[in-house]
Amino acid sequence: MINQQHIELIKGTIPVLRENGVALTSYFYKRMLGNHPELRNVFNLDHQSTGRQSRAQAATLLAYAENIENPDALVKAFERIAKKHVSLDIQPEQYSIVGENLLHSISEVLNVPMESELIQAWKEAYVQLADILIKTEKDKYDALTAQHGGWAGWREFEIENIQASEGASRLTLKASDQQAILPATSGQYISIKIQVPGQDVEQPQQFSFSTDQNGEAYSVEVKAEANPTIFSVANILLDHYKVGDKVLVSAPL
Repeated sequence: MINQQHIELIKGTIPVLRENGVALTSYFYKRMLGNHPELRNVFNLDHQSTGRQSRAQAATLLAYAENIENPDALVKAFERIAKKHVSLDIQPEQYSIVGENLLHSISEVLNVPMESELIQAWKEAYVQLADILIKTEKDKYDALTAQHGGWAGWREFEIENIQASEGASRLTLKASDQQAILPATSGQYISIKIQVPGQDVEQPQQFSFSTDQNGEAYSVEVKAEANPTIFSVANILLDHYKVGDKVLVSAPL
């Protein structure tokens, strides 16, 4: 439990998070990916370059600080975050890496010592947040693997068909192991993970289903990004992948 003194310290950072939260989270991601380049295979680097991920993380930190005395108010937000994490195969041990780099980022950006009460307060707050998400994600992993055709993490699929049109294509994906897969409903999504051409890195991106999926194959529409980076998964799929190529896929959520 976080004591009242630490709660007040965290609440005291709310104005800073409102004004400079994106600067803090941008620094955090740069620091963490520099220290742990293996995580470049986990986080969407296209979203990093556009600032989308930093803005989302800043909003999460601010909401958590604002609701530090009543985290239950964020149940829907935690559910949404957990689903995204499960679709990216986030594992409990990665939370310690995130936490360490987040605390050091707060210390370095705000110019406060790591030994300060503020950093201790945020450490306790982060542990509480991580415990909530880890438990929620475990429940989701367990629920997926308990279902016929379900799985946790990444599973190899083959591109069975491509229906191409201007600026978009519909990809049909079948499991390489030819075993059962989970059906899905319109609005659910999968993550597709691919190798970036010319780079020693894999990249994931989520794709939503526009129609119900019958459990025999998955069909997703892939639209070209207007201003792509070298890490834009959709554009890589459209420009470099063909029938018979393999991709990694997470279970629908």
